[in-house]
Amino acid sequence: MSRQFGWALGELGHIEGQNIAIEYRYAGGKFERLPELAAELVRLKVDIILAAGGDGVIRAPKNAIKTIPIVMVGQGSDPVEAGLGESLAHPGGNVTGLTNLLVQLGGKRLELLKEAVPKIARVAVPYVRADRTHRLELKSVQSAARALGVTIQPREVRDADDFDRVFAVMSS
Repeated sequence: MSRQFGWALGELGHIEGQNIAIEYRYAGGKFERLPELAAELVRLKVDIILAAGGDGVIRAPKNAIKTIPIVMVGQGSDPVEAGLGESLAHPGGNVTGLTNLLVQLGGKRLELLKEAVPKIARVAVPYVRADRTHRLELKSVQSAARALGVTIQPREVRDADDFDRVFAVMSS
């Protein structure tokens, strides 16, 4: 448990191991395990599920149970578009929480960059092809770029070591 989370619980009078139990589950990058882990939490009859991650991490408990509240945090696509809620204002069902709406903000970030640097003509965009959210955000940026008269130069990053290559190409 993070120090801030533990502190916040303590401020509300909740002390782990005394009057609150927290069940942690982690798929370790094996997304096929998510439904099994969600089912395990349902069998334990938890009061709430905190789903930290993308759409798949949230969808697993949503598919497993309709009555336990699921709070989503972290990255992910538009939760309405992903079928996780009816609308942002009134999600309905048992899923609520926060998302950073990466996809929708890509074009807006490009607009702000163009506003800050009006003469900008080309923008390199590093992205991970294997990540659906990155691909969708790139499309959003490309669409905004057409409207702004900016040329987008997509630069695929395959792993952490690939950044040096991508930045070298971007600076030439």
